Amino acid sequence: MKFLAESERLGLVVMDKQHIEGAKHFWGDPDVMAESGGASKPENLPVIIDAYRKCYETTGITVFGVIEKHSGQLIGASGFNGTANDKKIELIYHFAAAFWGKGYATEAGALALKLAQKQTGIHLVYASADPKNQGSLKVLEKLSFQYIDHRWFDDTQQEEPYYELVLHQN
Repeated sequence: MKFLAESERLGLVVMDKQHIEGAKHFWGDPDVMAESGGASKPENLPVIIDAYRKCYETTGITVFGVIEKHSGQLIGASGFNGTANDKKIELIYHFAAAFWGKGYATEAGALALKLAQKQTGIHLVYASADPKNQGSLKVLEKLSFQYIDHRWFDDTQQEEPYYELVLHQN
């Protein structure tokens, strides 16, 4: 399997229809998505994956599938909402519950950030997480994001810690 970026344990890929079943274990799981606006319906996953694939084809930036190399299994997603044409993009990551607590979100986030750094137009990456999700907040700190303040997010209907990471100086 060819990866866009890889570490010893993980590889990032552009998702396609073969990843729909695997995505049900994170985007389709109400427990995984409880703090991220809720689970996606199974019938919506092909549309979501296709939109992310098209985004990559036109801009070079997307939410990537995270493959655990030793099993070849799709275990999560990490990447960006936004495009390489945007100066500011949002880092997101979601993983199947069976893969929580293993450092995969930090590892995949670092791989995605390396891909974003290759895009010269992107100045800033931002991220937020549910204030109760201490694991996600620790991931952002490990990835060198700086806490800015708390902000309201319409998609989750709550105020959340907001972080930023400067990729390229203007």
